[in-house]
Amino acid sequence: MLIILDRDGVINQYNGSYICSVDEWLPIPGSIEAVARLYKAGHRLAIATNQSGIARGFYGADVLDSMHQKMAQLVEAQGGHIDFIAYCPHHPDEHCGCRKPLTGLLDQIRDHLQLSTLEGAVMVGDSRKDLEAGLAENCQTVLVRTGNGKYTEQDLQTRPIPGASVITHDNLRAFADAVLLAEGLEKK
Repeated sequence: MLIILDRDGVINQYNGSYICSVDEWLPIPGSIEAVARLYKAGHRLAIATNQSGIARGFYGADVLDSMHQKMAQLVEAQGGHIDFIAYCPHHPDEHCGCRKPLTGLLDQIRDHLQLSTLEGAVMVGDSRKDLEAGLAENCQTVLVRTGNGKYTEQDLQTRPIPGASVITHDNLRAFADAVLLAEGLEKK
């Protein structure tokens, strides 16, 4: 199964401020291990992340690449691997096709992994934009309560996404626990 992860607030700590340096990029406890466990269980992993801080001039693509190298190295040190990272560097006012909730990032992932569809994949995020992008590509959607997740969960109670079935977990570790338990790969 392909698992597509948002980055900020899902894998790394996020409080609403831009993460502008490698030193500011800090993983949520248990998230790196969760990614590695999912990979070792046979899942493909990709990341789809909006990074308008580039367009806003807060950091450059080179800094973002360094953050992603740090993340990939941490995952690989745990025995995991990230197949592909797609990011949108555009400002929201540019109205590009890759900024979530639009599906351009997911299309890049699909094409890079040479898949005909993303149906059956899982999109894990902490925001409504993540869920809407996943739903538009027929992914199963998962909300984590880290990052903006608690606010998104409250928002969905008052403004549900029509026709959406959203599974909620406390964090990426809890999501991995549930997936691996359902697959019989880990004991309760």
